[in-house]
Amino acid sequence: MESPLLDKSYKFALNIIHVYQKVSSEKKEFVLSKQLLRSGTSVGANIEDCEELIRLLVSILKSSKNNL
Repeated sequence: MESPLLDKSYKFALNIIHVYQKVSSEKKEFVLSKQLLRSGTSVGANIEDCEELIRLLVSILKSSKNNL
C-alpha cells in the first residue's frame, strides 16, 4: 500500500538535496544548507514512523475489539 504523503515527501527530499548541492557548491554556504538538508530529508522518516504507529494502534484496537 503506497502512501501519497510518502511519495510527496520523497520528491520534496529530492528537491531539498538539489537545493543543498547547488547552494553548497555555488554559494559556499554550509551551516544553514546542512540544516536545511537534515530537516528536509527527515520529513519522510517522520511520516513513516507515524504510519507505523497508526498501523500498530489499529491492530491493537482490532484485537481488543475481538476480545470483548
